[in-house]
Amino acid sequence: MTAPHITVHDNYNTIPSVKTLVIIGRSKQLSAESAAEISGLPEDVWAAMCDSLKGGDAGASTSTWAKNGKKILAAVLPEPCSRHNSPSRAWAIPSLAKGAAGEGAAAIVMMLDNADHAFASALAIARAFPLYSGKSKKDGEAQEIHVAFIGPNGPVAEPRAEAAMDGVRMAARLVDTPCSELHTDAFVDEARGVAERTGSSLTVIQGEDLINQGFGGLWGVGKAASNLPALAVLEHNPAGADKCVAWVGKGIVYDTGGLSIKTAGMAGMKGDMGGAGAVIAAFEAAVRLNFPHKLLAVLCLAENAVGPEATRPDDIHTLYSGKTVEINNTDAEGRLVLADGIAWAAKNHSPDLLLDMATLTGAALISTGKTHAGIYTNSEAVEIAAVAAGKRAGEPVHPMIYAPELFRKEFKSHVADMKNSVKDRMNAQSSCAGQFIGNHLPEDNAPNWIHVDIAGTAWGATNMGTGYGVGLLLELGAGL
Repeated sequence: MTAPHITVHDNYNTIPSVKTLVIIGRSKQLSAESAAEISGLPEDVWAAMCDSLKGGDAGASTSTWAKNGKKILAAVLPEPCSRHNSPSRAWAIPSLAKGAAGEGAAAIVMMLDNADHAFASALAIARAFPLYSGKSKKDGEAQEIHVAFIGPNGPVAEPRAEAAMDGVRMAARLVDTPCSELHTDAFVDEARGVAERTGSSLTVIQGEDLINQGFGGLWGVGKAASNLPALAVLEHNPAGADKCVAWVGKGIVYDTGGLSIKTAGMAGMKGDMGGAGAVIAAFEAAVRLNFPHKLLAVLCLAENAVGPEATRPDDIHTLYSGKTVEINNTDAEGRLVLADGIAWAAKNHSPDLLLDMATLTGAALISTGKTHAGIYTNSEAVEIAAVAAGKRAGEPVHPMIYAPELFRKEFKSHVADMKNSVKDRMNAQSSCAGQFIGNHLPEDNAPNWIHVDIAGTAWGATNMGTGYGVGLLLELGAGL
């Protein structure tokens, strides 16, 4: 089946006739008279459906058929929502929204208890409908899925919804695409496509030009691959912009671990470019939404391959910052490419906000789990803003300990400025990894910088991409 096409409506009344209708909300909203009217079912039937549902911690749904053959689903969201979670209950929406998948047109109506939850709800719905499929049978017309939001005071228009939903699905598509299709050259082509569609500029530095221009980390990680590493930079510079935001994404299109090869758990490493996937998708969405600031998407693209040219443990690389790094683990490669990316952005653009996003450490799952990304930042104000933005977008984040004086020692080297992997893996490993990247910021007048580790959130329960990060970037960037 061809991937569904999603249309967002400002008013439920403009949705055409559909074969399946899914109504999602908390129990109070589902029990409202407006929800019963939308269902088209007799009031007692709809009330019985709603009464049968217990949301628990993950939500629940039930279905029936109307006399005209339309399938009706009532889907209740969880009631519990702690202070560290998103009040939109976004974590529960994708599995409920999947009830709309199938043959024939479908509608999803979100009954919101707060109109401000429309944005997060839209992103969550998008996650239910992936774009990529390698299956042989993909014939037929795309299913049409119509989405509308209704708040306590009636229909809710969310003008950012379609661009953001397209961004989520694009980011997820990139994560789901295997490296045989999405190698570094293909990712550069993705960037060219975004540049053409948005009228943005694109700069590409690739192959030996990287080492010649000082990108020792990016070159060292990717030089053994058939498709050579690249730094691809998209730039949006609207008239009158007086601030600059730089998003730097880890784009490891496949991670074998290099010579420190992954002896277990290599499958799935096609998704190690989830940070760059979110960055490029959020960039396109932001430009479509008339992002008011200068915006850079810095894509650090490489395949961490095994071959005659592969970096060896004990090699020393000079990164763009000018600092030298002794390689003691070639599987700690993402921090090397990001270090080059943030050093380049800081030196050449002096951003007001510098953010890097990466599937960086497995330890992030231990630190913050599979729903919250971990953040590590030199700015308390940015930390507070990121937590709030994550709650609004339904892509929650939680701070990791920021204490460089406790973590720099983990990278001590006798022959270089630092090693690339920690000495003690039990000492706040995810914070240490973030600190390695921060070591390559300017020592004087460093920008406001935040590292976002999405290793636990870039994939869902079925190992499919979630598109996590697009909403967070849009919310945090717009609030600068």
